[in-house]
Amino acid sequence: MSGSGVFWATIVGFLAGVFVRSFLPLGWAAVSFCAAVSVAFFALGRLDAQRRSAFVFAALALFSLGGGIARMRAAAVTGDRALNTRIGKSVALEGMVVGEPDARETSTIIIVAARSLKSGASSTPVSARVLAILPAHALVRYGDLVGLSGTLELPQAFDTGLGRQFNYPQYLAAQGVWYTISFARIDTHGNAGNPVIATVYGIEEAFVAGIRAVLPEPEAGLASGITVGDKRSIGPDLATVFQRDSLLHMIVLSGYNITVVLNFFAWLLQRAPRIAQFGGSVGIVVFFMLMTGGTGSAMRAGIMALVAVLARATHRVYLGERALAVSAFLMVLWDPFTLAFDPSFQLSALATFGLILFAPLFSRWYARVPERFGAREILASTSATQLMVLPLLLYQSGTLSLVSLPANLLALFPVPFAMLFSFVAALGGMAFGTYAAALALPAYLLLRYIIAVASALASLPFAVVNVPAFNAWWMAAGYVALALLWVNTRPFVAKVPESKARP
Repeated sequence: MSGSGVFWATIVGFLAGVFVRSFLPLGWAAVSFCAAVSVAFFALGRLDAQRRSAFVFAALALFSLGGGIARMRAAAVTGDRALNTRIGKSVALEGMVVGEPDARETSTIIIVAARSLKSGASSTPVSARVLAILPAHALVRYGDLVGLSGTLELPQAFDTGLGRQFNYPQYLAAQGVWYTISFARIDTHGNAGNPVIATVYGIEEAFVAGIRAVLPEPEAGLASGITVGDKRSIGPDLATVFQRDSLLHMIVLSGYNITVVLNFFAWLLQRAPRIAQFGGSVGIVVFFMLMTGGTGSAMRAGIMALVAVLARATHRVYLGERALAVSAFLMVLWDPFTLAFDPSFQLSALATFGLILFAPLFSRWYARVPERFGAREILASTSATQLMVLPLLLYQSGTLSLVSLPANLLALFPVPFAMLFSFVAALGGMAFGTYAAALALPAYLLLRYIIAVASALASLPFAVVNVPAFNAWWMAAGYVALALLWVNTRPFVAKVPESKARP
C-alpha cells in the first residue's frame, strides 16, 4: 500500500468518524466494533497477498473512523456540574478574559474562562467558558481577571430567516463555550494573560489606531479588514454590501491575504540567509494566526501557509490538497466541533478545495480572457470557489449572489496594492498621527474604488436571490453532482502548476 493511500485512509477515516459522531449518539461500542473489524481486515491482508493493499486500506480507514468517533465522544461536554444547577439564576463568577473582546456598535462580547462561583463569602471551583455580553465601549481586554455577574443561561438556536435555524449552542461549543450571560456586569482586578498573545493584540490595536488616524471611515475599516483580518471594523452596513457581492473573503484572514503578505516579505528578505527567510515567514504566519484569535478560516489558511513555507524551505513539492487535509485533520483533532459546527471553517475549507479541484477547469474555459491584471486567474478562482461552496451556502443562508463574478473581477486586482499602501498609511499614522494623512492618499483612492465597486453592484435589484430552506439531502445531492462533474472533466484538464497553489 502506498504512502498516499495510508495518508488519505487515515485522514478521511478520522474526519468521517468525527462527522458521523457529531449527529449520531455513537458510544464506545461503535469504537470497539470499528477496531475489531479493522483488526480482522488487517489479518485478511496478511493472508491474501493479492488483495493485501485493499484490506490494509480498509483496516486503516475503519481504525481511523473509530478514532474520530472516540475523539468526538470525548469532546462532548455537559458543562460544569455546579453551574448546571444555576441555569436561569443570577450568578457571580470570577475568571479571565480569553481572546480579544469583540467590540460592536451596541455591545462588547467577551469570553471568560470561569474559575470560581461566588456565593456570599464562599466560593466553589468551576471550570467553564462563558460568553458575556457587556455594554458598548466596556473597558476590558484580553487577560483581564474579572468578576462577572448576571443571569446564567444556556445558548439557544435561533431563526436566521427563510425558515433556517442556526445551531448556536454547537457553534459556541466549537469555541469551548457552554453558557451565556446577557446584560452582564463586570469589574476588573488585574491581568494574567499570556504576554506573547497580549503583545500581538497590542500591535494589532496600535496598527488599527494608526490606520484610523489617517483614513476616514469606511475606508479605515476596509483597510483594517484586508491587512489584519478585522472584519468587525467595517461596520454592519458595509459588511452587508460585501456579503451581497461575495467579497467577504477579502476582509477575513484567508489564503489570499496571507499569500500577498508572504510574497511581499519574501521579496524583502530575498537577500537574507535562508534560515532568516524561513524563520521570518513562519513568524509572520503565526503572528497573523494569533492576531485573529484562532478563527476557523484563519487557522486553516495559516496551517496551509506553514506547510507551504516548509515545502519551500526543504525544496519539496507543495500539494494543495494534502496541505488542506493536514490542516483539517489538525484543527479537528484539536477541536472536533469545528468540522460540523463552524461555518467559517466549513466555507473556507470548501472554497480552498474548490480552488484546487475546479480552478484548472475554469482556466481552460476562460482561455480567451486576457491574463493582464490577473483577470483570468481571478475569474477562474472565483468561479471555482463559488461553485464549491454553493450547496452549503444555499443550505445555510439561502442567499445567492448573482454579481460575485464581476464584483471579484473588478475589486480583487487592486487588493495587493491597497494592502501595501494601507500598511504604509498605518505606519505613518502610528508614528506621526494625523500629520501623516498625505501618506494615506494612495491607500484612500484604492480603498474608495473597491468600496464604490462593491456598493454599486450590491445596489442592483437582482444582485442577490433568496432561496427557501431545503433538506440537507439536497445539499448532499449537490456535492454528488460536483463530484461527478470533477470526475468527468478531470481527464481533459491539465494539472495546475504547484507553484500557483495558494495556501
